[in-house]
Amino acid sequence: MMKEIVVLSSGRGSNFQAIIDAIGRGEIPARCSGLVTDNPSAYAITRAEKAGIPVFIIDFSSFPSREAYEEELLRVLFDLSADLYILAGYMRIVGAGIVSAFRWRMMNIHPALLPGFPGLHAQRQALDYGVRVSGCTVHFVDEGTDSGPVILQACVPVLPGDDEETLSARILEEEHRCLPKAIRLFCDDRLEMIGRQVRILPGNS
Repeated sequence: MMKEIVVLSSGRGSNFQAIIDAIGRGEIPARCSGLVTDNPSAYAITRAEKAGIPVFIIDFSSFPSREAYEEELLRVLFDLSADLYILAGYMRIVGAGIVSAFRWRMMNIHPALLPGFPGLHAQRQALDYGVRVSGCTVHFVDEGTDSGPVILQACVPVLPGDDEETLSARILEEEHRCLPKAIRLFCDDRLEMIGRQVRILPGNS
């Protein structure tokens, strides 16, 4: 049975576009039933409209508190009733109540090789530390910051002369490959949780 997925994004939505494109090519057996954003100006909205995907704008600035915002976010996510919720450039920490409601049904893409360099400006953290390789991680979301069980990772070299912009661009290319692949594994029922480790079950691809 085809899975229903929902994407949460706050900005330009290039990973969201990678998901849309992978669905269009038949690489992800799923239907994207909604884009949820906290930013009314996010370019991801334009991408959703072009693809005919419903948009749900929950403007953080219009709520009196984070608790009120998350209450409305949780209501919308429940109403969408998806199999998988994907944080693709969603720039707000998801509260414990939301994580608990969708345990192992919410994944995130992060531009670093976790557990190293969690949080904001991961590429800058990597450059400041002087690592030789960096990359991206797709992981399930838990109550911590970028601390959930790892699903997939990809490495990129840190080249002499790299700055935050050039390293970010190289990592982003891998994000666009890793995130759709992780979503497909979920949709094909090939991800199994064993403790906090994610086992990838055998399949045809």
